[in-house]
Amino acid sequence: MTDDTFEIAGRKFSSRLIIGTGKYKDYAENAAAAEASGAEIVTVAVRRVNLTDRDKPMLVDYVSPEKYTYLPNTAGCFTAEDAIRTLRLAREAGGWDLVKLEVLSDQKTLYPDMAETLRAAELLIKEGFQVMVYCTDDPVYARKLEEAGCCAIMPLGAPIGSGLGIQNPVNIRLIVEQAKVPVLVDAGVGTASDAAIAMELGCDGVLLNTAIAEAKDPIRMARAMKHAVIAGREAYLAGRMGRKKYADPSSPLAGLI
Repeated sequence: MTDDTFEIAGRKFSSRLIIGTGKYKDYAENAAAAEASGAEIVTVAVRRVNLTDRDKPMLVDYVSPEKYTYLPNTAGCFTAEDAIRTLRLAREAGGWDLVKLEVLSDQKTLYPDMAETLRAAELLIKEGFQVMVYCTDDPVYARKLEEAGCCAIMPLGAPIGSGLGIQNPVNIRLIVEQAKVPVLVDAGVGTASDAAIAMELGCDGVLLNTAIAEAKDPIRMARAMKHAVIAGREAYLAGRMGRKKYADPSSPLAGLI
């Protein structure tokens, strides 16, 4: 599906799968999973991943910024100020201006604090950042974030790291239908079928981390996710058959011998 590309902030991508760089046993496994997934974007928790200390293993030595688009994120930030400060550091460290914003409300649920998220997005956009934003599956807030200038809307499928899959497909579909920027499910994907469902709803892509990193075989799961995203996208473009209350035979009943 090399011709089925999509754009984020004017940048064109062929792979609709974005993977994370956390929870792997080491950077080498992370690199192998990235290769197997076919991803072109990797998201990086600026506060947790070593990007600058040469005395310790560095992600950039395994997952090259020359090969992958780095997407710095604000994982672990609970206020707009913390998120903004973190992304300013990312821009200073690597010149990255395409970023993933998440401002969390509490440690237990890791749900987004939407008021703080919107406030941070508005300030970051004024500073020239291209903001992909993690949010609840609320169509109203999704619209507000798009109107504020976010370049991609990323509603959760379920809580971060839960692996519960898409819990509210109706709202995800509503967000997709109203959006004029890419919509990517972010968080909650547990296995390949979850990724396929997200794509069948019309999402432009899927971002996941734990589903691969905590699989018994992360490399094989990375390949599974790659194929699931492609299959879900193909099914969405093909247009599924209508649901019916009763059986409908594949062969006509008329003219039986």
